[in-house]
Amino acid sequence: MNQQSSKFGTSQPVRRFEDDRFLTGTGGYLDDIVPAGALYLYVLRSSVAHGEITELDISDAQEADGVHMVMTATEFEAAGVTNNMGASIINNQDGTKGAAPGRPILAKGRVRFVGEPLAFIVADTMAQAKDAADLIMFDYDDLEASMVVEPGGPAIHPEAPDNVAYDWAVGDKDATEAAFAAAAHTTSVVIADNRVIANSMEPRGCFAEMNGDRLHMAYSGQGVWGLKGSLSSTLGIDKESVHVTTPDVGGGFGMKAFDYPEYFMVGHAAHALGKPVRWQAERTESMLSDNAGRDLVSTVEMAFDENLKMTGYRVDTTSNMGAYNSGFAQFIQSDLASRVLMGVYDVQAAWFRNVGIYTNTTQVDAYRGAGRPEAIYKLERAMDHAARQLGVDGHELRRRNFIPAGNFPYTTVTGEIYDVGDFNKVLTRAEQEADMAGFATRKAASAKAGKLRGIGTCYYIESILGDPSETAKIAFTEGGATLYVGTQSNGQGHETVYRQLTHDYTGIPLDKITIVQGDSDLIAKGGGTGGSRSVTTQGTAIKATGEAIVEKFKPFVADQLGVPDVAFEDGAFRAEGSNTVMTLIEAADLAREAGNDDLLMTSETTTLPGRSFPNGCHIAEVEIDRDTGVTQVAKYTVVDDFGVLMNPMLAEGQVHGGVVQGIGQAISEHVVFDEDGQLLTATFMDYGLPRAGDVPMIAFYSEPVPSTANDLGMKGCGEAGTVGALAAVANAALDALWEQGVRHVDMPFTPHRVWGWMNDAAE
Repeated sequence: MNQQSSKFGTSQPVRRFEDDRFLTGTGGYLDDIVPAGALYLYVLRSSVAHGEITELDISDAQEADGVHMVMTATEFEAAGVTNNMGASIINNQDGTKGAAPGRPILAKGRVRFVGEPLAFIVADTMAQAKDAADLIMFDYDDLEASMVVEPGGPAIHPEAPDNVAYDWAVGDKDATEAAFAAAAHTTSVVIADNRVIANSMEPRGCFAEMNGDRLHMAYSGQGVWGLKGSLSSTLGIDKESVHVTTPDVGGGFGMKAFDYPEYFMVGHAAHALGKPVRWQAERTESMLSDNAGRDLVSTVEMAFDENLKMTGYRVDTTSNMGAYNSGFAQFIQSDLASRVLMGVYDVQAAWFRNVGIYTNTTQVDAYRGAGRPEAIYKLERAMDHAARQLGVDGHELRRRNFIPAGNFPYTTVTGEIYDVGDFNKVLTRAEQEADMAGFATRKAASAKAGKLRGIGTCYYIESILGDPSETAKIAFTEGGATLYVGTQSNGQGHETVYRQLTHDYTGIPLDKITIVQGDSDLIAKGGGTGGSRSVTTQGTAIKATGEAIVEKFKPFVADQLGVPDVAFEDGAFRAEGSNTVMTLIEAADLAREAGNDDLLMTSETTTLPGRSFPNGCHIAEVEIDRDTGVTQVAKYTVVDDFGVLMNPMLAEGQVHGGVVQGIGQAISEHVVFDEDGQLLTATFMDYGLPRAGDVPMIAFYSEPVPSTANDLGMKGCGEAGTVGALAAVANAALDALWEQGVRHVDMPFTPHRVWGWMNDAAE
């Protein structure tokens, strides 16, 4: 069967259309489409984490061969550019606003992290730009770096006393304290969540050019409309004179969802010089300047009654913000984490406090999951800790505290409305698929090989975030149709699943559908990608648009067939009592010939009435070498409730990728700064991305409970793998080490750390 020409719509494992070009080297990534003759932009970055700028002389650089422009903050501001990055600010628990110190695009007066932009050079070649950068005289008075994630230390911003970015809280503090006072049992554990770098396969980059009097910028990002607005306001250009596009993107993971200083440098240079200008980050440059993820420490307390039913939950978290506020950083580990604060557990007395602290490090913001992995990690680590303290099986403790299947819709302690769920069913399926009954045999086999084996569970739930509205537009072309979408693929397979959805509701063959995304001229608005929202929101809009097209065409088709009415089924219009059929493509071609252009384009905007809540159970088994401390994930099982799957193969691929990122953070990935703020893990020689040999086969199963929050019954799946993986691997590692006397572990489980824990316990 030819999948590209037959009816093969949603809930089918259609192979990715994108892969034809990706695997044959014909993808249109940013570096593939840069205009010929584009100038090169190079950014001179601070080599110190904290210092007062005493000299920044660019005069020699301006005279260097091939140089077209050199700018510091002084020249940038003189050119009329607003030298400041925007950021969202959360409310403190006392109602005041969090700290909002300015973050310059080019450092002004002081530098606050290694890698902060000082100046940029535009030249004919990258070599010339780098040579010119070497001629810039940068001198500074050294200031003590503040590297401790707690209030106090060397002041970074006058607007943030004690370096506190915000002090936020949610829940009922009095009710929680009462629950703890009345509890039969309480537990407490301190849990660290290490900093990581996204490291997308394609680093950040952009180019800009002038098309007449309009500025066009193409960049590797997660949506075009936010950057269009900020380029306009920052550069002082009319918004209608700014055109932003996004080509193929080699990974984003939240890191590429925000504005970065380089985009404004490139935009200004192209606008001022009237020539195309390009910038592409090198890997170390990305590690120094990309928004990082995680980096927090939490004290987690649980209260239980005599039947081990949890009655209270209390969390006190301190989060590292880096040197400045990033786009959404203040919300990530506070408000967004609170959406799933209690996970899948039936607890109505909870209190969560989160304090953000500035340090002289790179900014922290969204990374695959954006707050939800942080919340679930601490909750599921604490649940396993409590089970050990209370002398009960971890799965039994979870079952005692699950929200009962009959209690949906369920309003959580933080106000989220879980529409559906059957957590016990999913957990039971996971136990079976993971063959937990055979674990003792596998553990014994590992012991014979000189290895410790442990098993760990995480039951996660995720809240789908982002704009609940999305628009789809379908325009008929000769013999086919073009679908315009407001989301942005970063490698997830959108082009395939959107074809499937369009085919389902219009009957148009998959290979006759063209997808257009990431173009602010062709698409009026959109929410981009992020928060696992894309297919749910965009799919709902595609469904509405397809149904609207069919209704629009019915009178025209009936007239063409000479019948009073037609029905639409199996992808074609049919007249009752007749064998005559007409496809939408045939009808559109006739409408074009007849001059009925109003039929050839339809657009619908939909808004979801509520969020969906994907959930599932991850069970990991790890092996640890007794002699070396080397930790490997030996077996991994996932049972997910994603509701109705649009393409099971793509969903499984998303889970696989997310789990690998979780395994990476748990075992090998770790950002390390020294006491002076120098990044010690700035290359892949020092930063341990997981490789194929570090990852087991990942078994994926679906146990769906269709969502009622959208017409498709879907629950987003893009970030779920990472949300569940962290605690599953960490709990398995502690389980393996328990018999060695180790009672607490924190990610990452590098050989040196694990070996040290075992030796400390032995002593």
